[in-house]
Amino acid sequence: MTEEATSSGLIVALIFIVIALIFAFKAINVIPQQTAWVIERLGKFHKILNPGLNFIIPFIDKVAYKHSLKEIPLDTPSQVCITRDNTQLTVDGILYFQVTDPKLASYGTSNYLIAITQLAQTTLRSVIGKMVLDETFEERDVINNQVVSAIDEAALNWGVKVLRYEIKDLTPPAVILQAMQRQITAEREKRAVIFESEGKKQEQINLANGAREAAIAKSEGEKQSEINIAEGKAQATIAIANATAQAIATIAKATEIEGGSTAVNLKVAEQYIEAFAKLAKTNNTLIVPNNLSDVSGMVGSVMKIIEGTKHK
Repeated sequence: MTEEATSSGLIVALIFIVIALIFAFKAINVIPQQTAWVIERLGKFHKILNPGLNFIIPFIDKVAYKHSLKEIPLDTPSQVCITRDNTQLTVDGILYFQVTDPKLASYGTSNYLIAITQLAQTTLRSVIGKMVLDETFEERDVINNQVVSAIDEAALNWGVKVLRYEIKDLTPPAVILQAMQRQITAEREKRAVIFESEGKKQEQINLANGAREAAIAKSEGEKQSEINIAEGKAQATIAIANATAQAIATIAKATEIEGGSTAVNLKVAEQYIEAFAKLAKTNNTLIVPNNLSDVSGMVGSVMKIIEGTKHK
């Protein structure tokens, strides 16, 4: 009996040890960072376990929900939306959200993932239905912001914060794509024609400006040339006048010396005779003075002019 009692006592002790280990295992909980566990006590919400070491009462407390507090990307399924101008678009996107209240995320809705996904789809259809086709391509930021605003307002009751929504693909039907491609091609051809015409226009303007500048330069050159010729003639006339004046002055001085008047008379007579000789050579008719004594008279007149200049 003693041995049987001893073995029974060991079995009971082992059972208590096992129960204690199980109790301790279930009572001690280590919660990871950015995670929250919802604890129910006897089927009723009790508390939220934050990251770190936590204790619960086994078999009375139960971990009902586990929530990640990180930002979560949720791929929303593609759907067909109709624009204001009755064009079908296939749209899909990504929704970024974060659990901010684990209690509301557990009890505010049966499944907050399905709730925000469905709300994102219905909101997206509503937003795109207010726009024409071209606006949907140009105002993606507007669409994203309106979807986020609508979902975020409703998601507050679910303990979820919607951070942003991004459209991944926005695909119109094949017919619309072909029409858009033709439109883009026509627009590029139009720009090419405009650029070519602008180039030709600028070329003509440059040629006209070049011709005008060349004409101005040519006229300025001709003007300067005429000015230079006129100045040259004026200077030549002045030089001839100065030379003539100097010659007259020299002749006047020469008459003052002995034999000067005779030399002058002789020179004037020679030039007179030489002039008549040249005149006779240029004509077929021989020219002879009516009175040969006119030579001496002309010489006398010249000498009187020289004498008058000298006395002055």
